[in-house]
Amino acid sequence: MKFLKSLFFMVILFSALMLTACSDNGDNTQKTDNNDNKSGEDMKTTDEKVTIKFGAQNDNTPATQALIDAFNESQDQYVVEWDPLTNDSAQMHDQLLNSLNSGSSEYDVLSLDVVWAGEFAGAGFLEPIDLFMNESGLSKDQFNAGSMASGNYTGKQFTLPFFPDLGLLYYRNDIVSEEDAAKLDSGDYTYDDLYAMAEKYTGEAETKYGFLYQSKQYEGLTVNVTEFTNAFSDVQTGLETMYKFTTADFSPKDLLNYTEAEAHTNFEQGNAVFERNWPYQFGRIKGQEDGVTVSLEQVGIAPLPNGGSVGGWLLGINKNSENIEGAWTFIEFAAGEQGQKIMTTEGGYLPGFNALLEDEEVIAGNEMLSYPGFQQALANTLARPVSPDYNAVSNTIQVEAHKYLSSGEGLDTAATTIEQAAKSE
Repeated sequence: MKFLKSLFFMVILFSALMLTACSDNGDNTQKTDNNDNKSGEDMKTTDEKVTIKFGAQNDNTPATQALIDAFNESQDQYVVEWDPLTNDSAQMHDQLLNSLNSGSSEYDVLSLDVVWAGEFAGAGFLEPIDLFMNESGLSKDQFNAGSMASGNYTGKQFTLPFFPDLGLLYYRNDIVSEEDAAKLDSGDYTYDDLYAMAEKYTGEAETKYGFLYQSKQYEGLTVNVTEFTNAFSDVQTGLETMYKFTTADFSPKDLLNYTEAEAHTNFEQGNAVFERNWPYQFGRIKGQEDGVTVSLEQVGIAPLPNGGSVGGWLLGINKNSENIEGAWTFIEFAAGEQGQKIMTTEGGYLPGFNALLEDEEVIAGNEMLSYPGFQQALANTLARPVSPDYNAVSNTIQVEAHKYLSSGEGLDTAATTIEQAAKSE
């Protein structure tokens, strides 16, 4: 009996020890598995590319996607994902503003209309890029001047060009003499010279008007005031010159109601010798859109006397981005020579990187770039006022300029008010 009891207790003890051992081995196995899994996850994170989110308008050309594809293929660290936004500029502005106001890091890189840069920078939404540019060996003069000025706020650079637009002088080269055409193409002339040419040539080839531009009270007037005043460096003289053109015998009586549409229609129908407008008109004339009677062979392109106001789009970094280094890497590529060449050749956009103005492939892919006067224009651009409250500034300029141009009275008041508005930051 005693022997059986002892044997029974030995069996119980042995079973307990075995259970404990099995339990320990199971725990150790679990711990090992967990460590192995954690290590695998760490390795996976290390191997994955960091995603850079790009908030930009939709593109009806293949250019933007081609740009992103080229960047992604060049990278082993970052991958860009594009969120195509609306092509309605006002809606896109509000969409981005709502996102940024909430402190969101939804977008790392932002596409911005040139007149938004001051507003977004002034609100603290954009990351300055001066240090990045210095470290990358980039200088401002490598890029379109007006675009760079548009993204410079309180002495700091916040953007690089995505694709610029600019004001141009269109002229009838079948009317203007070769000597005057060469002068226009060089950009070495003044608004007084243009006035004299308009007087000289109006009436030839059944033209009725000398020089057409946008003078209605809207954003187009702010653009033209920028050009006539040489970016507000001499507001009074610029306004006086505008009034001189407004009241000239060669100007239409309703010039103060002219937008881009009225100007391009009259020029395209052969009614004017000179006209100020944007590059889109080149495509209208080339494609012989409805109502166009002049041909490209009859049209020259030149810079405006003080340079053309820049339009178009810029690239900036969201201050709240969690991947600021990656955002800069993409912007440096997109605004640099390789990225801008893709935008130009794939989409017909104008290059914001100046060296491409002499690139044979780029010139071959964009007929306007073969015009010497257009190249001069693209190299000499002006920025509209850069302000955190641009809409209010532009409205003041429009109202004061239109009031003076309509009456010829109140020049001093208009000039002073416009100067103050243009310099507000």
